Amino acid sequence: MEPVAPVSLAGAAQRPAGWQMQLRVDFAVNRVMQTHRGQSEDVVSQAIQDELRSVGVVPNWRQVAQYAAVISQLPEMPPTK
Repeated sequence: MEPVAPVSLAGAAQRPAGWQMQLRVDFAVNRVMQTHRGQSEDVVSQAIQDELRSVGVVPNWRQVAQYAAVISQLPEMPPTK
């Protein structure tokens, strides 16, 4: 039998639990912020939920509502040329 390769978990201790999920949430919210700013909270909320599900995150309803409230208050982006 061959010896088992050593496993090091030293890098895992430097990151908090859930850091990958938070990156996915940030990515999804930033995408919605670019496309739905200035629209109604209901539309923004649905877009956030759809984006979160597309990256494998179960939406947290309270957090989605907070993000949607802020994004809906932002001015719309001018059309790109």
